[in-house]
Parts: sequence; C-alpha cells; structure tokens
Amino acid sequence: MKLCWLDVTASNGSRAAIIEEALHHGIDGILTDDLAVLESVPPSVTRVLFPRAGDLPDELEHVDVVIADPSRHGEPAVLARRYPGVEVGPFVEIVDADSLEEACRAAATQKWSLLRFRDPTKIPLEIVLAAADRAEGSIITEVADVEEAGIVFGVLEKGSDGVLLAPQAVGDAARLAEAAQTATPELELVELVVTEVAHVGMGERACVDTCTHFRQDEGILVGSLSTGMILCVSETHPLPYMPTRPFRVNAGAIHSYTLSVNERTSYLSELRSGSQVLAVDTKGQTRAVTVGRVKIETRPLLSVTAEAPNGVRVNLILQDDWHVRVLGPGDAVLNSTELKPGDRVWGHLPTAQRHVGYPIDEFCLEQ
Repeated sequence: MKLCWLDVTASNGSRAAIIEEALHHGIDGILTDDLAVLESVPPSVTRVLFPRAGDLPDELEHVDVVIADPSRHGEPAVLARRYPGVEVGPFVEIVDADSLEEACRAAATQKWSLLRFRDPTKIPLEIVLAAADRAEGSIITEVADVEEAGIVFGVLEKGSDGVLLAPQAVGDAARLAEAAQTATPELELVELVVTEVAHVGMGERACVDTCTHFRQDEGILVGSLSTGMILCVSETHPLPYMPTRPFRVNAGAIHSYTLSVNERTSYLSELRSGSQVLAVDTKGQTRAVTVGRVKIETRPLLSVTAEAPNGVRVNLILQDDWHVRVLGPGDAVLNSTELKPGDRVWGHLPTAQRHVGYPIDEFCLEQ
C-alpha cells in the first residue's frame, strides 16, 4: 500500500467534509499549517504540521510529524531535539541540480521527506528514488491531482512511498485511495480436468495485446462462465513460421470473461487501449497490465469444457489453431488443437457471481 496524505490547508468551508471522507477511506495523513485543525483529527491518522509561510510553534500538541523547510525552520536533526516525541522531516522543492542533490540526501537519510518537483518530467523523481533505494525513510511527493498520483506511484516500478494531494472537492480522497491500491491479489489456482473438446464453428475471437512483456509462465484467465476460468498463456513460447509476441494473449471468444483490477471482470469485447487486466502466473501471483489494443477477428473456434475437483464446470471457447495455448501443471504448454479429455489445465474459480463486472452474492445460473 502507498501512503496517501491530504493537504487541507486551503480547504476552508469543505475541510470538515473532506477530513470525514478521508477517515472513511483510510487516508494515512492529514497535513495543515493550523494546529487547531489537527485537534479534531484522531490519532489513528498521521497528523502532519507544515507551516509553509510561518514559524514553528513552541508546543506541538496533536502532532505526529512536522515537515520543516530547512531554510526557514532549521535542520531536522536540531528540530528533532527541540520536539522530542514528534517525527521531523524536511521539505525540498526540486528546481535545479543543487536542490535535486539535497532531495537525494534527505530521501536517503530522513524518516520523512516531502518533495515538490517544479518541472513536469519525472526524471528527477527517478533519480531520488534510485538514490534512496535502500533507505528506510518514506518519500512523500506532492501531486497536482489523482491522475498524477497514479503516475508517481509507478515511477521506476517502485514509485514514491506516498503522495500529498490538496483536494479540490469531496470525492478526491476516495479517488486517491483507489489510485493507491497498487497491489494485486494472489489467486488460488486449481487443476481442472478436460472433459470435452468440440468444434463449434466460426466466431469472433480477441487477441489481447498489452504494453507488457509476459513471462513464459504468465497469461490471463479467460472463461465463458463467471464461476470458472482457464489460464491462457501468452505468445512467449517459440513457434515455427512466426516470431514470438510476448505482449500478446490469444485469449478467446469475444463473449468471454477475463479478470481486471479491483476484483472486477470484463468481457473481452469491452477491452480497449488503456484498459487494465490481470496477468496471472502458474503460482497464482498477479500484476496489473495495460492493454495496448484488442484485435477481434473471425476464426474457427473450439469449445473446451473442464471440471474442477469440487465439480464446478468451466468452459472456454478459443481459436481452433495449434498456436493458441493454455497452461497446465508442471509448466505444461498445451496447444488448443491437441487438448483431449483427461488433460489437466490450470484454472481459477471466482467465488461470487457478477453484475456489470462486480462480484455479488446472488442466484445466477450460467449454462
């Protein structure tokens, strides 16, 4: 989880509602320049004081972290002795090579570092993250909006430890909390036994081309029914007549479900450039990958039916061609045209039915 701080200094009339929303959505820190505001913030949230234009008060009640501008307030080490029991971190605005070096030192040595980057390029942030790669402190980066927060969370794959956002309205806290959900769940895979393979004529299938290199044990989960999916492998394995395309999964017929982020499913037909789906490996580990394009073309199709140990029936309709493959136990790569009853493939059994992609506990019969 990434840290989310809200700067409510300028919120004024909407401040109380924004703080209430922040508490509801698990925002990690509330920052302000007014001690009185922090009195109403519970200690379950990190209470941060940053007097940008003023001096530090003599006493710091209801404060967990002080952010100080070293040029105005003094060095963090001196302030830490002045305010025992309160954590202190520097504010650095990166505008040139000297301030970038200062930010690197702070990030590598301080418990907290609040950074503001004047220029839109993320290269200075990359440099700071690299300099602080083994540091134990937390880097908080100021962002202009939730979209920038999502970008900052992904810089150098690791991303900033947290962001500071000045919310413009109620609702920003909820969107920021959602953007911070960078971790994807580990899924339980089960061995499915193929029970039937049948030619089902022509239809449209979707190739999902992503912006990511898949590993050889990765693919995406695809199925005709929301209660069960089969792990379709990416085109990372060599083929005669054509080069490998490690960004692609020849996934299945357009009606099929696949897993996207935040526990949702998507139809293959719904995916667009910029959509996100879950890449899944044979251990059940997942990561979100971005769709670059979806190629939908008419091809001959195969229907593959399999059964889980608990009796759940799983179906996948995919292109009838030997270069379209699924993954099985023992890192087996199985060509669709060679599948036969008794073969074992990896699958996943979602535990809830789906309504517009969201999991829901209700009666639903799929056949």
